[in-house]
Amino acid sequence: MAQQVKAVVARAKGAPVEVTTIVVPDPGPGEAVVRIQACGVCHTDLHYREGGINDEFPFLLGHEAAGIVETVGEGVTEVAPGDFVVLNWRAVCGQCRSCQRGRPQYCFNTHNAEQKMTLLDGTELSPALGIGAFAEKTLVAAGQCTKVDPAADPAVAGLLGCGVMAGIGAAINTGNVGRGDSVAVIGCGGVGGAAVLGSRLAGAGKIIAVDIDDRKLATARKLGATHTVNSTATDAVEAIRELTGGNGADVVVEAVGRPETYKQAFYARDLAGTVVLVGVPTPEMQLELPLLDVFGRGGALKSSWYGDCLPSRDFPMLIDLYLQGRLDLGAFVSETIELDAVEQAFERMHHGDVLRSVVVL
Repeated sequence: MAQQVKAVVARAKGAPVEVTTIVVPDPGPGEAVVRIQACGVCHTDLHYREGGINDEFPFLLGHEAAGIVETVGEGVTEVAPGDFVVLNWRAVCGQCRSCQRGRPQYCFNTHNAEQKMTLLDGTELSPALGIGAFAEKTLVAAGQCTKVDPAADPAVAGLLGCGVMAGIGAAINTGNVGRGDSVAVIGCGGVGGAAVLGSRLAGAGKIIAVDIDDRKLATARKLGATHTVNSTATDAVEAIRELTGGNGADVVVEAVGRPETYKQAFYARDLAGTVVLVGVPTPEMQLELPLLDVFGRGGALKSSWYGDCLPSRDFPMLIDLYLQGRLDLGAFVSETIELDAVEQAFERMHHGDVLRSVVVL
């Protein structure tokens, strides 16, 4: 039987979000209903509200979440009612050419629930990243549920659903940061901070955090940065080179998503080093680089979607490290809020006052 629950909806471009009642249908084949316990406020949700993703309003916001599986549909074997899960927005299909080649983290056919959640008048909702978790309950594809240790704090575990996993994965999975490597991270918000933490976890010898906000640089220090650079007063490229013997870093993670910071990353890496773009650019942005420099500097220029993660592999492993005290995921939770405080959380995020506000239900 369909359920009515409270949720945060963006009805129009730029309009303040509102808490309203939505209808969540019973799960169909391959689907699950999850009772949300916590959901992080991610910049992507603000992009949806601002019309920066698409114009398929109204949006059911929220996607960085953890909760308890309530019911499952026909054919679901991955999870069962009562399981504690982290939601992910890239449920692998297992059948596309990438999955068949043993590279499911690059699945070309990720999927969401077939049914739609609606407003009370029947208007179909577009769930953010196919999840829509600023809600008491949500409907997802069962493959979007990753079972993890229930001892984890939901407010912490849910952060793996997007930003924290994107940053950790950008360093470890995409950048292949190894023991003793030098790493520079440009942009030290939630994703960049997670890239610092991931680099530390991988055993990097030198981790250089670059930002224009001293508050974020101080947090990066706590997460494992060995050096910090405020690029409002210092040339970031020259500073990174100076800190790496004049060579540049082995891996540079660009977590801003702008042409000017990408150029900094490109010229701040060592010859044959790696640049990882995990910051999300907007459609109108263009990048211009001398092709001879691209050729002459060698190395790799990579983009990182969701930290090239495989949720079934990475989520349980990272939660285990967190529970062992070896991975300080809790450092990303700046505050916990109620469902009706999402709009105010967007404002604090916009001003750089928080790493993550987390809605707790």
